Amino acid sequence: MPLSQTDLESIKSQIVTLAKSHGFQDAKVSDTDTGEYFKRFKQWVEQKQHGDMVFLENNQSLRQSPQLLHPDTLRVISLRYNYLPEKAGFAATLGNPQAANISRYALGRDYHKLLRKKLDKMCREFKDSLSQQATLDYRVFVDSAPVLETAFAEKSGLGWKGKHTLLINKDAGSWFFLGEIFINLPLPLDHPVESLCGSCTACISLCPTGAIIEEGKVDATRCISYLTIENKSEIPVELRQKMGNHIYGCDDCQLACPWNRYAQITDDSNFYARDLLKNKSLLDLWSTTEAEFLEGFSGNPIRRIGFQNWLRNLAVAIGNAEYSEKAVQALKAKKTQANAMVVEHIDWAIKQLESRRKQQLLPDKKRQKLIHCVQSMLPRDA
Repeated sequence: MPLSQTDLESIKSQIVTLAKSHGFQDAKVSDTDTGEYFKRFKQWVEQKQHGDMVFLENNQSLRQSPQLLHPDTLRVISLRYNYLPEKAGFAATLGNPQAANISRYALGRDYHKLLRKKLDKMCREFKDSLSQQATLDYRVFVDSAPVLETAFAEKSGLGWKGKHTLLINKDAGSWFFLGEIFINLPLPLDHPVESLCGSCTACISLCPTGAIIEEGKVDATRCISYLTIENKSEIPVELRQKMGNHIYGCDDCQLACPWNRYAQITDDSNFYARDLLKNKSLLDLWSTTEAEFLEGFSGNPIRRIGFQNWLRNLAVAIGNAEYSEKAVQALKAKKTQANAMVVEHIDWAIKQLESRRKQQLLPDKKRQKLIHCVQSMLPRDA
């Protein structure tokens, strides 16, 4: 017997309740139509603004049609999971050029496997409880397949896509991960919410490298997150000084966003900073050996970029910091552990430091504005 609308409403309510019991803050339902979202994504890729992320060129049909990725999919459930801890320390990191600036999401456990396990467990529980009422067929995703996750999240009303392309929720800001469940039940749909960005362009104007080239469009080849994570080759010389002390990812567009004054704090200790990364200077991390890197970053997303790209990122950041003879000597000493690409970045960093030996490091106006944003919007950052 087909499920009635009342049955489907009840099932949806049960799913949302179960999701929250597993630590997710919200769950909403959309249909599977990717329409204009896919067209814009395909155009972005065709314009080569995805850089060297070749995986975004592949499996386009799967990205366009969820049913090809998981047969019989009728709905997509999008879920939100907060990851911002108390005392995130953004202002201190931004204000100290010697400090290591790492994207907040990467300071603890790798969220991909952790959240996927949560979703799997949640769906198994629900499938067992539903067995007498309907047959549940599903597949879960956490940034792990050709899924237009922001599109489905926006369609479901989990938030709206900001001008920086990240999802924003009016009650929770943007410090959250997304997950999806492809499901075979025609659950009642939720609806998109209005974009509340208005005339604000803070994320665009305060992007260090000018990567947000227009509202809702990012040139990945200029984005610090891309340059320090997905990029496998040298960092363009013309962008290095603009990167400041960022060594893995970048949160600047989120820090600039006024909606993050409503950011919700996580109580999940998996996303608290691990000791290896807590309050570390650039030179502290530069002294790490490859063996220490591989062991210390086990279970952390940073490990996947590899030791050489880790050194590359650090070399650029040290070159952007204040001069010290200790820094110059540390850079030189590491050459024996570096490949040819990294040696070039080390040489660049040494030249940068030497050139300002007798000069003060000039304040970065964009950085000062970001610090003001953090201090005015995130009182828990202290």
